[in-house]
Amino acid sequence: MKSLVTDGKGGLEVVELSRPIYNEYQALVKLESCGLCRGTDTKLIQGKFKGFDTYPAVLGHEGVGRVVEKGDKVTSFEIGDLVLLPFLEGTQDDAYHSGWGAFSEYAVVGDAKALIAGDKGPGHPLFSEAYYAQQVVPNDIPVVDAAMIVTFREVLAACRRFGFTAGQSVVIFGAGPVGLTFAKFAKLLGMGPIIVSVNRDEKIAEALDAGADYAFNSSKTDIIQEVRTLLPDGADYTVDAIGHNEVLAQSMELISAGGKICCYGVSSELKMELDWSKAPYNWSLLFVQWPSKLEESECHDQIVSWIRSGELVPSDYISDVLDFDNIGSLGDYLGKGKITKKMIVRFGG
Repeated sequence: MKSLVTDGKGGLEVVELSRPIYNEYQALVKLESCGLCRGTDTKLIQGKFKGFDTYPAVLGHEGVGRVVEKGDKVTSFEIGDLVLLPFLEGTQDDAYHSGWGAFSEYAVVGDAKALIAGDKGPGHPLFSEAYYAQQVVPNDIPVVDAAMIVTFREVLAACRRFGFTAGQSVVIFGAGPVGLTFAKFAKLLGMGPIIVSVNRDEKIAEALDAGADYAFNSSKTDIIQEVRTLLPDGADYTVDAIGHNEVLAQSMELISAGGKICCYGVSSELKMELDWSKAPYNWSLLFVQWPSKLEESECHDQIVSWIRSGELVPSDYISDVLDFDNIGSLGDYLGKGKITKKMIVRFGG
């Protein structure tokens, strides 16, 4: 099979690997689509993802694939099922490491329910927490759209962890696919006012369409002044959806007494000096940068329900679709900053 590999120094290469081996509790999946994650994949390419140093690495973690073979003890998946989050496991090519590996033609999912029923649940060598979130996608959701479910579930799980509550205010920094998703879910959860800080005028309309009540271009206006005009007592929540430490610093002046500064974006700078002299006496700083796969799995049905009802339209968050046959041109896209929302790689297109 073909896989996309990075050397962690900005280099990308398509290589030939052996198809992964699967055990009796796993299924082999042929990839149909995979989203490009700017919070993870791009930092792996740059060698700047915290705690990761095993290169060359096979990229991709927002995959969707179809089950083509399965182990004898798999009960949750059938041949032909479309499933989320296959990862590269059981590779025989020791020269390459898994950067989750869904930019590959084949990958593997595990059956959490079957493992637990067989007394091989959490803590057992065969079990992985990722298996909770390797779930079936309904056939009425197109495969390119289905890749967005990974982002949607991660963000909704973060909203729940942050404690988003109806009637409370939020300032979201960023209007990429993650920032827009936070705005949409804040609206669906009954929050307000929802204020989004963007860095380009064209992003204002996107933020308003996603659910923001107000959107401001922070490169042209004083976001602190704008927020304080709308919310004299400050916001209940701020959200860093881009991974810039300056957002945390600005949030000191934006939150209300008892407010929460919520960090979801993954910054390349892993330390900073934080001056809380401008903050209220009581506030919280919350980091959710590594989604719990169990919590993510618990969001699955809600996301599917919103998609089916039309309240959540995956294509609204996708700006680019790249055929896997042309995956070698990904570096060109990244180098020129062409991707405005989410890029989905389509296999066999």
